[in-house]
Amino acid sequence: MDLLLPFKFSLRVVSAAAALAVVAVAFVNYHYTSHLPPYEDISGPLSFLELISEFKYIAPGLLVICFASDLRDLIVFLLYRRGGEVGDFGLKLTEEFAKISGLKEYSNEELMIATNSFANDRILGRGGFGIVYKGHVGDASTPVAIKMMNPNSHQGIKEYMSEVKSLSQLRHKNLVQLEGYCHEANRFALVYEFIGGGSLEDHLFKPENFLEWGKRYEIARGLASALHYLHEEYHDHECVIHRDIKSSNIMLTEKFVAKLGDFGLARLVDHARGQKTTEKMGTLGYAAPEYHRTGKASKQSDIYSFGVVLLEIVCGRRAVFSLHGDLQNLVEWVWKHYGRWSWSWRRNFLLVVDERLRKDFVKKQAEALLIVGLWCTQPDAGSRPSTEEAMAVLNLKAKHPKLPSKMPSFNI
Repeated sequence: MDLLLPFKFSLRVVSAAAALAVVAVAFVNYHYTSHLPPYEDISGPLSFLELISEFKYIAPGLLVICFASDLRDLIVFLLYRRGGEVGDFGLKLTEEFAKISGLKEYSNEELMIATNSFANDRILGRGGFGIVYKGHVGDASTPVAIKMMNPNSHQGIKEYMSEVKSLSQLRHKNLVQLEGYCHEANRFALVYEFIGGGSLEDHLFKPENFLEWGKRYEIARGLASALHYLHEEYHDHECVIHRDIKSSNIMLTEKFVAKLGDFGLARLVDHARGQKTTEKMGTLGYAAPEYHRTGKASKQSDIYSFGVVLLEIVCGRRAVFSLHGDLQNLVEWVWKHYGRWSWSWRRNFLLVVDERLRKDFVKKQAEALLIVGLWCTQPDAGSRPSTEEAMAVLNLKAKHPKLPSKMPSFNI
């Protein structure tokens, strides 16, 4: 949330005053013609082009756009600053979340006690979303992870609402479980089950950590199971598109069971529709090319990110890594090795396997993970597998698909 919004807004009021009459007409027209969902379902601030499209039948629409956008952000800002004390926004959230079963509403005081007043030694990690603390709640001092949303983040409140609504309905052994929430005293917090093993990213890329092959293979299978649940088993008519699958969002228990987390960018989509236009998010190296270019998230864009993680698991390299001083894209690098045909093709292809494993891995499993990784990251979304097809190959229950010897080009 931009703390300078009130000042920016006041400077623009004068220049927008002449458009007030047009604003009224525009919003009446918008009310009856727009197909956009209510505010809380909008995944982010509308882009300039999207707004032009929505107001294309109104001649002075260009003048309205900046004013309307700032007005909406200012309203949200003011509601946010009122927090969950007595403000209408906080009351609305409380009433809405009260309908959700299985979640506890925590008070700010409870979270202060749980984290020793948010002490620095309780910090588990930091990110654009805010800070994650370790805490202990209840009479049994149950360990939890508490994510405090960044009050200066435009996405903070919307990610908070999205995560409560989406995660509260999800139940799977390979998904991080949401335990509760708090929106009080200008704080927005999410309380999760505590996963004590760290992230997959830490175990793959920190030199002091090492994952043996058996654990890597089971982590890959667990992630595939979680994604299959989100895409196919969550609901008869809806699926969950995660939109931010990456190794840092995959937590590991102390027994190395994979749990996919961070659903702040997740969206519910009708199975029939298949995709949803959103603001371009995601992370460099993990985002599918069509999603990066068009902003259309889909099952297939999730599948792409999943494929990148599979390659990271096998190769022990990041989605974008440095090799001999040059930046390399992991997908392209693995595909080059795949296309080098020779009599000893399998041996050459498996040279991409993490060197730290030496030869202590199961070749059939490694080959399956690599080929599924490439299958999932094909530039053409229509050529990627479903989660069910990918799982069949990962579990060695189906034959490998025949992939092109060279990485196909991307066309919208």
